[in-house]
Amino acid sequence: LLKEGKIPVRVTHNDTKINNVLMDRETLKGLCVIDLDTVMPGTVLSDFGDMVRTFTNSVNEDVPDVLKVKMRLNIFRAMAEGYLSEANDFLTPVEKSNLVYGGKLITLMQGIRNLTDYLKGDVYYKINYPEHNLDRTRNQFALLRSIEEQEKHMEEIIKTI
Repeated sequence: LLKEGKIPVRVTHNDTKINNVLMDRETLKGLCVIDLDTVMPGTVLSDFGDMVRTFTNSVNEDVPDVLKVKMRLNIFRAMAEGYLSEANDFLTPVEKSNLVYGGKLITLMQGIRNLTDYLKGDVYYKINYPEHNLDRTRNQFALLRSIEEQEKHMEEIIKTI
């Protein structure tokens, strides 16, 4: 899509996990985005996709029991509503129609990154036990399966916002 000029390059965060949002201790509302060293040109599909990957997983990516991994549709809906309440006015139709694809793509990429690190001897990601990155891989691939199982519902949510 990017190479074909169907989506624009934008300024993106590229690490949109929840722990990169500074929260108010009392209200628990987001105050600002932190960890700005990853800001660079990119696509909204990456930022939205990483939010899907990190916000909607029913468990932490380190949980080895893949039966506990599920993409939480209620969290996806809340996240999409919040995101699109601000971004709907500037997103192109192609960007908006590919937001769910961004979630699938980033989840797949993270699973591949974990697997690659495992196969290379765990040289990039910190591990706590020998098969930690392999468990992370399985977790991310289980999340991807869950996203794919609920993809039609996710697409419908995006269309109705």
